Amino acid sequence: MYRRRFLRRAGAVGSAATAVGLAGCAGVGGEPDFDVGMLAAAYQPREITVSVGDTVVWENTSARSHTVTATEGGLPDGAEFFASGGFDDFETAKAAWQSDFGGILKNGDRFEHTFTVPGAHEYVCIPHREGGMYGTVVVEE
Repeated sequence: MYRRRFLRRAGAVGSAATAVGLAGCAGVGGEPDFDVGMLAAAYQPREITVSVGDTVVWENTSARSHTVTATEGGLPDGAEFFASGGFDDFETAKAAWQSDFGGILKNGDRFEHTFTVPGAHEYVCIPHREGGMYGTVVVEE
């Protein structure tokens, strides 16, 4: 999936018809450069569906700091663990956040991950998980 590249190129055409036709295709907040934004205590959208091999880009669009961290037991068999900060597992990511805000994404920071295994990939913002800041990437073949 290359929707961000397509939207950038198609937007460069500059015609009003193109702009109108693409208005509903832009990402969160009208930005074609990311797929999931972050509000004060939520991912927007909370669930996104992509194809195997697609890269999802998260951007912190909030004034609050966040993380993107795969949940324990929330990945399909054989799926790679993902976390802002590049940690290998949930416990390491959680400990890094608690010790020195490891994995932090401040306003405007981005994180991306390419999904190679189909299924539901659940993730959480470590500092806001008690408030229900969870998300899911559904990967289809």
